[in-house]
Amino acid sequence: MKRTFQEINIEDTINSGQVFLWEKKGDEWYGIDGENVLVIDEKTRKFRKKNAEFIFFRQNDNFEEIYSCLKKDKIVKKALDAFPGIRLLQQDPFQCYISFIVSSNSNIPNIKTRLQNLCRKFGEKKIINSNEFFLFPKSSIISNAPISKILDCGVGYRAKAIKEASVAVTDGKIDFDNLKNMSYYDAKRELVKVFGIGNKVADCILLFSLDKLEAFPLDRWMLRVLQKYYSKKFEPSSKTITDKTYEDIHQKVVEHFGKYAGYSQQFLFKMERELNNKKWL
Repeated sequence: MKRTFQEINIEDTINSGQVFLWEKKGDEWYGIDGENVLVIDEKTRKFRKKNAEFIFFRQNDNFEEIYSCLKKDKIVKKALDAFPGIRLLQQDPFQCYISFIVSSNSNIPNIKTRLQNLCRKFGEKKIINSNEFFLFPKSSIISNAPISKILDCGVGYRAKAIKEASVAVTDGKIDFDNLKNMSYYDAKRELVKVFGIGNKVADCILLFSLDKLEAFPLDRWMLRVLQKYYSKKFEPSSKTITDKTYEDIHQKVVEHFGKYAGYSQQFLFKMERELNNKKWL
């Protein structure tokens, strides 16, 4: 039977650069999402925690409308046809926030290792089905940790940013509920005030945890996609991606892809990484 867009492909979704603290054991996927260990049966695509899939997989999104919007672009349609079961995820905001700070100038396997180290160092241990897991640490725990302990997690120069970002949450300067209720531009303006958060990291946080579906994270992979398939339409105004260049490209991207630009980004990102045989988790 041909898969439809409405059917969730767990493996493609987990392995699409959105999340890092997931692993498969038998027919089940286990993942850390803030203070929870999520368990998904791959065959039924159901969580053990009742109705959790509706939140995590954004089941309330209007997929018929999204599909109709996405397939207007022939390159996005190609990516969607190749990976029809990918979903954007609704993640724990603090975990997403720290995860993409850690992701700076790194690759996915290293990001996973560093986040696992943070969880082991500062998170609470849980035993699920005889398997040991460590929850994502609370902002207050990291805020009060000395930089030396954060450095022990192998995060390098990102240690200062991890600590300062955690302090911003603990002190209330960053309030994720407030950010969800702001416009995309206002929420992004608040995030980039935090040390260690630039345009790309902010867009990842906004897209993957704060309901801003017009966010379109631009990293080297997405710039490669735009150059490869859309060189005339999104040609940058300068050789380096300055804040102004990033904003200009984002505006053009939203004008082209529409209000679900973030969904387009995810399908294009997945397709390009797979074409280049890049490692996921």
